[in-house]
Parts: sequence; C-alpha cells; structure tokens
Amino acid sequence: MFALPLHTGTEHPNLLLMVVSGLAAFAAGLGVGTFGTRFREFLRGLAPEPDAAE
Repeated sequence: MFALPLHTGTEHPNLLLMVVSGLAAFAAGLGVGTFGTRFREFLRGLAPEPDAAE
C-alpha cells in the first residue's frame, strides 16, 4: 500500500483564530436568518413616519 501524506492543516499557526471566526460567522448567519425580519421591523418603528399632508 502507498502511504498517502494528508495535510489536515492542524499545523497552521492561526488555526484557532480561523475556527473561532468561522463559527462566529456561522452563528451570525443563523441570527440574521432567524431574526432579520424582526430587526428590520424594529428599525422601521424607530424611524419617524412621513407626514401624510405633504
């Protein structure tokens, strides 16, 4: 059998930073997907409504 040298990337000096930032981006995507509509409606409620008389 041939020995296949596989590179897993575990020797990378910034591996922890890459894993944590990937997980944070995933969680942010889940949050935007879940609460995006509610957040948009909240922001619309903060904005002053235009006058209907104009």
